[in-house]
Amino acid sequence: MATACVLLGFLLGSIPSGVLLARLAGVDPRRGGSGNIGATNVARLAGLRFGIATLLADAGKGAAAVLVARLTGQSETVAASAGLAAVLGHLYSPSLGFRGGKGVATSAGSLLVLVPAAALGCIATFAVVLGFDRRVSVASVSGALVAPIASGLLQGWATPSTAAATAMALLVVTRHRSNLRRLLAGTEPRI
Repeated sequence: MATACVLLGFLLGSIPSGVLLARLAGVDPRRGGSGNIGATNVARLAGLRFGIATLLADAGKGAAAVLVARLTGQSETVAASAGLAAVLGHLYSPSLGFRGGKGVATSAGSLLVLVPAAALGCIATFAVVLGFDRRVSVASVSGALVAPIASGLLQGWATPSTAAATAMALLVVTRHRSNLRRLLAGTEPRI
């Protein structure tokens, strides 16, 4: 059952929410704006309503993966692995040729179920940084970097949840490489 939960997490994560929702508005986020399938680009191309729907769907994928593991009585290791698998599914979706988004919302959804207080700290960090800096990429990376620290302080450093939060943070930061390069060059756009 543990393997099935992790596999289900990957499959849930691999659902390309942004692509499917943006198609309802007649656009393909991979072919416009930043080319990303996440909520920010979907909102830019298809409108705020579709962007919010994408955000909720992507977060829901991560949350559902962890919830299924928990509801079937799996260990914290399996629940954390299922959440991380959902993030990996989102980043490397088989239906998109093993490409995908940046993993921010899916990570947040996973963490909301794994370590709710840490996730809320990440979301608060995202909101504060976005309010001051007005760059989604900077806010996303900042929130991601808070995740393992908050989880470690709340749950302990050697826990499956903190390990998953650390892996998610590394994935999110890695997926923002081009944004970080533009930030250093002074060309990263603000909202």
